[in-house]
Parts: sequence; C-alpha cells; structure tokens
Amino acid sequence: MFRTMRRARQLLSPEATHTVLARCTNGILSCHGDDGYPYGVPVSYVYHNDRIYFHSAAAGHKLDAITGNPKISFTVIDEDTIISAEYTTYFRSAIAFGRVRVCAGDERIEAFRAMVEKYSGDRPDEEKAKEVAGCSAALILAIDVDHLTGKEAIEYVRART
Repeated sequence: MFRTMRRARQLLSPEATHTVLARCTNGILSCHGDDGYPYGVPVSYVYHNDRIYFHSAAAGHKLDAITGNPKISFTVIDEDTIISAEYTTYFRSAIAFGRVRVCAGDERIEAFRAMVEKYSGDRPDEEKAKEVAGCSAALILAIDVDHLTGKEAIEYVRART
C-alpha cells in the first residue's frame, strides 16, 4: 500500500524515527484542500503514545479539509544543515501517513497535558493544570499513524559505517 523508500540505505530505524518525531516542535500537516488543491499547514504537535496530537480551532480551512478527507501526511525536518562546499544539506526528517480524528474524554486531556508539558514544561504544575482544565474551546486532534518513515543524509550513514 505504501511505497518503499527508494534510497533504503538512508532509512532511519523505527527508534531513530520516533526520536525525530519526539524532538521536533512543528511539522507540516498536508491534507486534501479546496477545489483539489493540496493544503499544507504548519502545526505545533506532540508525539505521544505512538500518535501525533495537535490542536485546532473548531472551524476553519484545516478542520474543513480534515473533515472532508481524514487521510493526511505529516512531515517534520529535524535537522537541515547547509554544507555549501558540497552543494547540499545534511538532514534528518520523518514523514507519517495516517488518519486524523477529534479526541474526546481522557484521551483529549492526556494529549493536552502532553502538549502543555512539551511546550511549557518549565511552568509551575498548578499553572499547567489550570491551563488544561480551563481550555475547552480548542479541539485536540490525533493522527493515528498508518505508515512512518525517517530518512537522513547519506553523509550521516557513511559516518556511522
């Protein structure tokens, strides 16, 4: 169903790919947009329990696109260092394919807590708990991952071998 990566030597291990997803702070959510146009939107997210969670307003282009077709791809770039003498970049990235759904109940609260911890972990616990309890307007969405791959520059592969 999903294509195999053409440059298989550059494929990150599942563990390394999970690390990339956990480390990054934003990614591009790509959906089917209006009138057949693709719609890519940057989102802040958390990778938690093998799912990707992000928040959204209850209305707008992003939610309309997801409602119209929940199949998405989600891309993060962990590193992208320009090496001008080699006319290239040294990079690590990950791409997930999956389906988006709205979270409710305990899953919503757990995912929201994970997001607050990721982006505001240095704040006092009572403040974080108040934020989670007080925010009922934002939707928390989950990407149930169907396929996940990571890739790195060939130079990183060669350095390890």
